[in-house]
Amino acid sequence: MERENISRYVGYEYKEVKTDRTQASFLIDGYVNFGWQVDANVTGGVGEERANTPKSPASDKLVIRLKRDRKIMNKAELTRLQRNFEACVREITELERRKTSAATSAAIAVGVAGTVFMAGSTFAVTAQQSHILLCVILAIPGFLGWILPYFLYKRMTKAKTEEISPLIEEKYDEIYEICEKGNRLLHG
Repeated sequence: MERENISRYVGYEYKEVKTDRTQASFLIDGYVNFGWQVDANVTGGVGEERANTPKSPASDKLVIRLKRDRKIMNKAELTRLQRNFEACVREITELERRKTSAATSAAIAVGVAGTVFMAGSTFAVTAQQSHILLCVILAIPGFLGWILPYFLYKRMTKAKTEEISPLIEEKYDEIYEICEKGNRLLHG
């Protein structure tokens, strides 16, 4: 009878996933459907990736440590589904980045143009012979170039978000289908 209480040996394979703090729960929930579980043997399974400065972007990064049974049933199909899951997650990350990338570039370009006009205005007023009228003429687009980037950024981000949000939702739906298939293979 005592032999039945002895647990069988389980060989594990391990995986580390680096992600943003905001995505950690979503990824853990997804990987569970492919047979992975959080490795509680290593700092609770989820650890922070430390950076030198507290406000550095790396301080929002986490490392999720996962493990799963090497001899899991349907491993090849689960691995294929997992790769599809990871590809969809990367696509969502890229789509999220695209929401603001064009807006950021445009805002920076307008800000730099405003600074060039402002420099021209400054040079016009500090020249050997002051050109006050030219200074005023160049200062107006200079100030506009410093004020408009904020509003330009907001407007472009809103428009791009409206365009990209349906694509992101489609990717999330695809992820849920992939996870559902993985869960059926795992438990079905």
